[in-house]
Amino acid sequence: MRRILGIAAMICGLTAATVMTAPTAASAVLATDFHGIVALSNCSGSVVKPPTAAATDPALVLTNGHCLETGMPRPGQVITNQSSSRTFSLLSKDGQSRLGTLRARKVIYSTMTNTDVTLYQLTTTYQQIQQTYGISALNLPSTHPTAGARIDVVSGYWRTIYSCGIDGFAYELHEADWIFKDSIRYTSACHVIGGTSGSPIVESSTGNVVGVNNTTNEDGERCTLNNPCEVDAAGNVTVRRGIGYGQETYIIPGCLKAGNEIDLTKAGCTLPRP
Repeated sequence: MRRILGIAAMICGLTAATVMTAPTAASAVLATDFHGIVALSNCSGSVVKPPTAAATDPALVLTNGHCLETGMPRPGQVITNQSSSRTFSLLSKDGQSRLGTLRARKVIYSTMTNTDVTLYQLTTTYQQIQQTYGISALNLPSTHPTAGARIDVVSGYWRTIYSCGIDGFAYELHEADWIFKDSIRYTSACHVIGGTSGSPIVESSTGNVVGVNNTTNEDGERCTLNNPCEVDAAGNVTVRRGIGYGQETYIIPGCLKAGNEIDLTKAGCTLPRP
């Protein structure tokens, strides 16, 4: 998992917005920026808006399950509607400054089972964030990402954008005691580092969030912490040193109801239940 690893030594050199972009053929894509991006105390995150959410609904912040302030959820553990007053630094569109502080009301969902996600419900609405800061949320659609798509991993912690492509999908990703399913595998250009955990994976052509960044195989080890391995349907194991992964987010909107509340009993919801 992309925890804060060696950050004290690196932080002085990465305080301003930086863009790390893989060389590619010219194509018609949107210019990804930092609108909707937040920095956590130990991770990155984003303000996201599912398709059915209203402007007057309390806004949601998306990050990783392993970024939860009370500690990483155990395998099989699902947390819902847990009180939280965590704060998030909202960045300007260019990533050069902090516009203000957003505050959580509660964790509506957090798990590291099948996926690696935490969703915070804020004390402010999308409309209030737009009116106060001029910042809109990132769209969180219910469509599966596509192999070969251009993506940007946008880190609020580092104020850095990593650009690459979706190389494919891992049937299962095993890391220590956790198992993630149908994970997004990056091409090698997205060399994400500690502090990028929870960054949204933004599809370059649409600006939509298609996943959340969560881990990299750092040392070439097999299925250990910070060294995830891929396991296919037949049980074959593949280790890809230096390759990063993220978790898909298209299943989240189907588990939300009016007011941006979680409803794991909703027809079609496939998120793990407690």
